[in-house]
Amino acid sequence: DILEEVYMCLPQGFIRQGENKVCRLKKSIYGLKQSSRNWFFKLTETLKQLGFSQSKADYSLFAHITSQGSTFIIV
Repeated sequence: DILEEVYMCLPQGFIRQGENKVCRLKKSIYGLKQSSRNWFFKLTETLKQLGFSQSKADYSLFAHITSQGSTFIIV
């Protein structure tokens, strides 16, 4: 899911000679600058739903601590 409006030119074969159309992306695709940010945002949401907490000192560190042990994920 993209927060900003991103447009791209249509690939060859999707336009007729002389047309100059673009399409608006609704989902991030590989190669966009926003792709890695969107992926990390989605990963963060999922890990928090699973009970992990995100470190305030290092946003790429997630911890899940229980009486049975601790699990740390560094992205």
